[in-house]
Amino acid sequence: MTGTTRTSADLDPRRRRALVRAWRRGTREMDLVLGGFADLNIGTMGDADFEAFEALLGVSDTELMPWVTGEKPVPAEHDTDTFRKVVAMARDGKLVRE
Repeated sequence: MTGTTRTSADLDPRRRRALVRAWRRGTREMDLVLGGFADLNIGTMGDADFEAFEALLGVSDTELMPWVTGEKPVPAEHDTDTFRKVVAMARDGKLVRE
């Protein structure tokens, strides 16, 4: 996967911005994790899940990657269902489209 495979035509401006931010993280690994998750879910996330995802987009890659890999504990404010879904999809390899 080299970048988003999802069109943003059906998204509101806020979700479009989040999709771009998810794919332009700074490290390729986090691009794939957050961008892949966004491609698959951003159009169907409820408001609470989307807000939790936006909060994750505000965390630097150097902080976020150890949470995703389990090397460091996730702070309570980011330990959400959405974060756990991101991690589960990344670990299960479900972020790569066939």
